[in-house]
Amino acid sequence: MKHFRLALFAILCPLVVEAQQVLTLEDAIQQGISKQYSIQISRQRERIAANENTLGNAGFLPTVTGTASKNYTISGLDQSFFGGLRPPLVQSGVNSNSGNAGVVMAWTLYDGQGMFILRDRFKELQNLGAKQTETNIENLIALISSTYYDLIRQNLRVNNFKKGLEISNDRLKLAKDRYEVGQGSKVDYYSAQVDYNEDKALLIAQEQSFTNTKIGFNTILIKDYKSDFQINTNIDLLPKLKLGELKMSALSQNPNLISAILSKKISDLDTKSLQSQQKPQIDLLAGYAMNNVANGAGFGVEKGSSDVFNYGLRATINIFDGYNQKRRVQNAKINAEIAAIQIDDLKNALLSSLERTYVTYENSMNLIQLETENYTIAKQNIEIAFDRFKVGIATSYELREVQRNAVAAETRLIEAKFAAKSAEIELIRLSGNLL
Repeated sequence: MKHFRLALFAILCPLVVEAQQVLTLEDAIQQGISKQYSIQISRQRERIAANENTLGNAGFLPTVTGTASKNYTISGLDQSFFGGLRPPLVQSGVNSNSGNAGVVMAWTLYDGQGMFILRDRFKELQNLGAKQTETNIENLIALISSTYYDLIRQNLRVNNFKKGLEISNDRLKLAKDRYEVGQGSKVDYYSAQVDYNEDKALLIAQEQSFTNTKIGFNTILIKDYKSDFQINTNIDLLPKLKLGELKMSALSQNPNLISAILSKKISDLDTKSLQSQQKPQIDLLAGYAMNNVANGAGFGVEKGSSDVFNYGLRATINIFDGYNQKRRVQNAKINAEIAAIQIDDLKNALLSSLERTYVTYENSMNLIQLETENYTIAKQNIEIAFDRFKVGIATSYELREVQRNAVAAETRLIEAKFAAKSAEIELIRLSGNLL
């Protein structure tokens, strides 16, 4: 299935005097992806997951710890000896010091494949972080696209109401001229004025809606709220989408579903990691230490130093811990089962959303054909009715009804096209093809 087309052509707004910035949908998407705070946060979290995926964090590399210390003492002595073997020893302010330094290494040689399992887990966590970023980007693209086409819809409605207001204005002028020359009634003149004011109020309300939507769009793009730009005036649709292809694509490419599958893999690795802890762990140990002493007292060793190197193997195994390890393994298996159920639940919800959205999509496509025909007829009717009104054959009421029908027919056509485009964007998002 062909990828969703992003690029649109911008047109000149009829009432703009100064040149404005041209904004295509493709440019808007690029701006949104580069500036949106949620995307920036997702990418930072993705970087953290990449930093976690190292051999050292998985336990493949040895740990080496160095220590060093130096101690100083100031002491006093007052000693006497039996039998007068030697004279009493009386000292004060005796300075002594000692120091030691050492390096200790521990290197796990075997832990029941736990380090390999942990390495795979970090890898899957990194993949999950990337997929979550992709999900956020796809959701942002869908939001930007829908809002962009909503702007087109709002603008088309503004132009539709402007055309209706022009007809009301022409009718008002004609009714006023007839009234002033005595060929028309005051009632017709006042009715034309009321209808003109009503149409003008509708246009003002629609212009306000268009402006508010534009402000919201600038907010999504992290731009100045009052930033102005030009947009396309057409809601273009892709060739008819096929439900079967969408379902196949969704089951293989939908980022939410892929994220759930990655979460299931991580749950399985958690179970294996806990099971590996039930096996013995063998570590290679080695160390080197140095000691020195300086004794300020007048007896014993005055100065000395020593060093020692040791190495060996250490084996540890959990023999009994109150069945806690067994409980943790059982819970991990249950979490893996929950993850599998969540995948099935997500598949069911995904296919259901595709079915519902596709029904909306097909109905909107059918409505476009119907409303296109109605709008063509309504445009012809308004021309005929206005000509009849100018020569006095049609009444103001008849012209007003034809005018309302024409405006309503074009409004329904605009809404049908927007509904079809919105459903189209959602179908492509669900199928995982927005990127």
